[in-house]
Amino acid sequence: MTREQRIVETFVELADTMVDDFDVLEFLHRLTERCVELLDCAEAGLLLADAAGTLRVMASSSERSEALELLETQNDEGPCFECYQHGRAMFSEDLRAAADRWPRFAPAAVEKGFRSVQAVPMRVRGETIGALNLFRADAGRLTERDVPLGQGMADVAAIALLQERAVREARGVVEQLQGALRSRVMIEQAKGVLAERAQVGVDVAFARLRAHARTHNLRLSAVARDVIDGRLDASLTVAEPGSSTSER
Repeated sequence: MTREQRIVETFVELADTMVDDFDVLEFLHRLTERCVELLDCAEAGLLLADAAGTLRVMASSSERSEALELLETQNDEGPCFECYQHGRAMFSEDLRAAADRWPRFAPAAVEKGFRSVQAVPMRVRGETIGALNLFRADAGRLTERDVPLGQGMADVAAIALLQERAVREARGVVEQLQGALRSRVMIEQAKGVLAERAQVGVDVAFARLRAHARTHNLRLSAVARDVIDGRLDASLTVAEPGSSTSER
């Protein structure tokens, strides 16, 4: 499949957000994976602001990028924080020279193998609700053809959140986003529980959660709840068909 066909397929998937059983968290994780596949970046992650305006990780292409994004939200610094605060794209062409700007985030990013980063805003009705972070292994910026596509990915993420079933049930936008964040926290807990029980890495545990949800046509948050409550355990301590079993 060509790059152009993959791009079309990604945006066509947005139509699925209109169905009742749409799994927004699975979609957002798939979107970050597509960012890595289609854009000149090594990792990608989505951060969403909660009701208090604090950025929280919603989805990431791997645990490596997620760890960095958690770091930048905890210290109120980094490209996503500035992107959210100012409502426009932020970048660093060379993270090794960005220690004065981001004294904690930049050195940590470099240590994990990243050389540059770009963040683009997620907007809803003119309001910035979060940001898409794109980490690159090389110095420099995204190519001209990648910049509008990166913004398009951020826009799709914002639209997906608003098209979730709860939005169509006429609840407020803030309540919508809080619900999505609560589901995300539950999934994080389930990843840790499964990783400990099955003695695997969190990436492998998450792959098994997603594979089980897809195989059994369940929402990712529902599978996570069953794992936490102990209703689903033994069947996930071995790899689901199609899940990743490699450690990072």
